[in-house]
Amino acid sequence: MDQADIPALLSRLASDEDAARKMAVFKLQSSINDPAFADVFIASGGLIILRRLIMSTGGNTLAYSLQSLTRLLEVDMGWDIFEGPGAGDLVERVVELIVTNPLVNILRGAMSILVALVGHSQSGSAAARPGGTSGTVRTPGAFGFRALKPAVAVYPQFFEHVIAQLQSADHALCANALMLINALIRDAVSNDGKSGGGSGAQGGEEWSKFIKRLQDLGLIKAVYNLMQSSSLQDLAHPLLEFQSLTKVLLRKWREVRVDLERPEHRRALKGLHLASAPDRRHVTNGVGAAATEESNTNGSDKKGSRKHNPEKWRRLGFETESPAVEFDVAGFLGMMDLTDYVRKNEDGFQKLLLEQSSRPLSERCPVARASLAVTMILYDHFEVDKSDLEDVRGYQTLDPSKPSDRLFHPLLLQWSRLHTAGLHAFFRMWKATGAERDDFDKVAELVRILVDQVVGQASRTKDVLEVEDDLQEYDSGRLRELQMDLLELSFEDQWGPHLYQVREELKHEALQFVKEQRIRCLLQGSWFTKPQPRSSGSQHNRQDSYQRRGRLYQPWRYAKLSHNRRYLHYADFPEQTAQEPGLDALTEKVDLSTISSVVSNVSAPSEEEEAEANNNTKDPIETSTMSTYPVPGREAGRGSNTKPTTKITIYSFTEDINPPLVGSGSGGEPKEEPILTLFPLNHSLASEWLDGLLMLLNQAPITAETNKLVTLVSEYGLKIRLLNVGSLEQQQHAGLGHLGAGGAGTGVVPSREGLDEDYFYEI
Repeated sequence: MDQADIPALLSRLASDEDAARKMAVFKLQSSINDPAFADVFIASGGLIILRRLIMSTGGNTLAYSLQSLTRLLEVDMGWDIFEGPGAGDLVERVVELIVTNPLVNILRGAMSILVALVGHSQSGSAAARPGGTSGTVRTPGAFGFRALKPAVAVYPQFFEHVIAQLQSADHALCANALMLINALIRDAVSNDGKSGGGSGAQGGEEWSKFIKRLQDLGLIKAVYNLMQSSSLQDLAHPLLEFQSLTKVLLRKWREVRVDLERPEHRRALKGLHLASAPDRRHVTNGVGAAATEESNTNGSDKKGSRKHNPEKWRRLGFETESPAVEFDVAGFLGMMDLTDYVRKNEDGFQKLLLEQSSRPLSERCPVARASLAVTMILYDHFEVDKSDLEDVRGYQTLDPSKPSDRLFHPLLLQWSRLHTAGLHAFFRMWKATGAERDDFDKVAELVRILVDQVVGQASRTKDVLEVEDDLQEYDSGRLRELQMDLLELSFEDQWGPHLYQVREELKHEALQFVKEQRIRCLLQGSWFTKPQPRSSGSQHNRQDSYQRRGRLYQPWRYAKLSHNRRYLHYADFPEQTAQEPGLDALTEKVDLSTISSVVSNVSAPSEEEEAEANNNTKDPIETSTMSTYPVPGREAGRGSNTKPTTKITIYSFTEDINPPLVGSGSGGEPKEEPILTLFPLNHSLASEWLDGLLMLLNQAPITAETNKLVTLVSEYGLKIRLLNVGSLEQQQHAGLGHLGAGGAGTGVVPSREGLDEDYFYEI
């Protein structure tokens, strides 16, 4: 619309005919966001007419008027409409529309105006604003939440109606309602201690009470549902702003120091003490019990007897009898979390204290200290100290049509429930690990990993109830494995090449260890089966085929490595003997120096063997070194009727005694021939003998079982070294050890006085 048409437009806006006004204000909303047009409109007295339309009209005319004022404020013009004698009436009119009007298009415009009004609290003077009148004195309380207070006093259900719109099916209205809430929270927090000329403490109480009022009206649940809904695309920006504001509030609560001079802090601590059932008889250490008994005996008044309880706060899990000091790290946020947990779980809290009081002091789980630790674990996990604008900027760099789920953390809004679930997980870990007071930091680290694994890996749409269950049921053994993996990664990042060198050294040591173990299996000796020869048609031929070198077929073969590891002795037997044969009974032998190769058809375990292995609860090292042999004295038919699944064939070079043909290639070359065949009874025995023979010949093992064993041993060695380094660092921090000039750790060396050599390692 041309600026020359503004007088005619103003005339139609001031008309008594509703149709003319409606058409004029409809055109106005599409032109007023042009600053040049808006400047002439304001200079011509348009704000007075626009204000009159908002105050007196309804329906679409009112909706277009509200939209026109919204667009005017978007270009940072027209703020004078909220200053002067009638400004309060205009704000009250907009608040009234939100409370009483059901039309969506009117509600959207009304909330947009209040968003701009509240968010304008940090602006400069009127003279510096476009459209402002030079020299105008700004009316106190004209902007920000202060501007709404008189109107909200008239319509106290205002906040309830705004929060109710978060469930609206109209996404634009829902977004406007959330933006209004964000503006109100940001204004309340940013003006902490400035409102009403009160002190910082009073200001802190005001914003805290305001936030609690919104939470009591269901704000958190409503925004949590929005953040998990499918309408994320239309609400992404206000949701991210609310998420950032949640971090701001958590930071502010943490920054508030616990001060017993403040009544609400004193009441919170007193509530903790009373909820712990202090009058109930509980077990204390000898000194505490004696002191309590003495005070009850000598003290004439009740006040004196209560005053001398030596464990008033320590039995709740504090380290000292001055609990306020222990909130220095977590601040008032830590006190809020602890009191909230106790209030919602009072019976469980009392039972837990009674249970802990029956244990020795060193084994008791410090409940209060654990609560503060979980608070800081959540605080660090959600990166609360991160700039509140970084999430919004991260969203702005992405495609707005495809908002990234990784930017949204709906579980942050379930802080209280996560704290309770994390605290219960702490208690569970403490009990499962048999921890003592000195192990507190180790249990806290396990809980930190648990939170990172469960909460950090949770999808945006995962319900908080599932997360609570996962925190409570996560396997502690699996968690320890994860901790070791993370420890290894952290050391690898820090020590890279050194850790690679250590890993290679340990792998070589593990290979030598497993080589010795495999060779010892050969030195111990083993029984093998022999398949029956193929039988011909007649009984006479079958008997002839059973004869081999003048001897009858014998179904068992026993093989054993000589003590000097130079010869492999073996012999065939008609049945397994009660006592394993000695080397003198093994009539055949193979010189290892003549072996050219060892070949095997080692296959995967059979279904029965695999099922047996899965049911075996022993460690892999133990099951590998203890193969399953047939029990002596059982019928020989068991071994002879079972079809072998594996075969190990030993080859040796032999000279060809036949002269070569004329014109043929070179003759007399050695060729390989099988000299011994072994049929192991099971897959583990096949792995031991095949790789044992290969290692005797200085060749690498080839079976998966042996290679897995090598990896297992080397990984155990690496983890033990990493744990030793971690223990050394803890000693250094505690002043128990130090690094010498050569880089080696110097700690307390345990004494072996009174110990003998009768010991073993259990892995």
